[in-house]
Amino acid sequence: RRRWAAALGSLLGSALLALGRDPRACPPPGPGGAAGGTRCRERLYRALELNPRPGVNCSGIVRGDPESLREARLSRLEVAKRRAVLTPRDYLNMTQDCDSFRETRRFLEFPLSEEEAEFPIAYSMVIHNKIEMFERLLRSLYAPQNVYCVHVDGKAGADFQEAVRAIAACFPNVFVASRLERVVYASWSRLQADLNCMRDLLQSPVPWRYVLNTCGTDFPIKTNGEIVRALKVLHGRNSMESEKPSAYKRKRWQYHYNVGKSVSRTATHKQPPPLKSPMFTGSAYVVVTRAFVQRVFEDPTVQQFLEWSKDTYSPDEHVWATLNRMPGMPGGTPHNGKYELSDMNALPRLVKWQYQEGDTSKGAPYPPCTGRHQRSVCIYGAGDLHWMLQHHHFLANKFDPEVDDVAIQCLEEHLRHMALYGQGL
Repeated sequence: RRRWAAALGSLLGSALLALGRDPRACPPPGPGGAAGGTRCRERLYRALELNPRPGVNCSGIVRGDPESLREARLSRLEVAKRRAVLTPRDYLNMTQDCDSFRETRRFLEFPLSEEEAEFPIAYSMVIHNKIEMFERLLRSLYAPQNVYCVHVDGKAGADFQEAVRAIAACFPNVFVASRLERVVYASWSRLQADLNCMRDLLQSPVPWRYVLNTCGTDFPIKTNGEIVRALKVLHGRNSMESEKPSAYKRKRWQYHYNVGKSVSRTATHKQPPPLKSPMFTGSAYVVVTRAFVQRVFEDPTVQQFLEWSKDTYSPDEHVWATLNRMPGMPGGTPHNGKYELSDMNALPRLVKWQYQEGDTSKGAPYPPCTGRHQRSVCIYGAGDLHWMLQHHHFLANKFDPEVDDVAIQCLEEHLRHMALYGQGL
């Protein structure tokens, strides 16, 4: 940890000062220096703002202003205003000069507060396509004190994998997982991808406190500072969806499933899980402590349970939820029914399910999606942002620039403004 602190201090003290982008390079406040220091910081922060394309009023959009949303919809229909999406080749060219890449893409290369600097976070990022979306997700989550493991699907194209490695090589705290899986939807390989990153993250010199896992269609709805403050309030507890399973979901582990290009159920019944505590269901996305991750790899009972889970359906949606309720797991919660936690109350992810959308005044959990649906999940549109930003979750899912890039652009602008100035648009 001392080596990590020294490395971070050296990085911020020399590299950033050399780039002229560290706020500490500004004159200190005080007699004769206050005005100059303020102007210097203002110039720096303006250079780090993320602004949308012309004609998009993100301030109005995040407030839910109907006219701003109407203009955004019209803008999406105008082919001439559509921005060209960056390709793997573009990123390979840009990352030839890493200093220029980080500066032109406006990555934050210094901690924005002492509180954030002293509370590093680890990220497991599982991706398979859309290189620009990955880079924008990384940029919105990035802070130099954190550490990021990127798992690239082994089936991804060679140009995509090369571009991801080139981006990672431009940062001392971003790396590609040492072992890559060929991920099949709803199979064990999806969970194994996160486990590969978690194992690698434990080897990192960064003394991270919590790990958050993400995928390529996620985007944060909180700044790094907001996430740090929320994690501190947990006082060493984990946060994830964990609920009693329905009879339908129990079938996911009552039968043996075969994995080919997809997952298929067989008629073979499985033995009961090798646990004394009950099974629970939840989400693939979790917020867990370092001690929890260490226990996963060290505890023989946990390892036996993981092995048993390998031929179940969508194990990431019951393994984490079950382990967090298992007695003795660091940061976990008792398996008593009083500790049930839904996705809407947990911190990791805000998702709109199509079959639950409706009129909130009549009891629906959320209003209809303003984008499109994929596998019954809302791909958010700009019209969802006002609702979204009123929630406590760290990230939301799903986003796709091909469905509504304005939604992503305005989130980027809002979050960067919040991070730099302490207030939204």
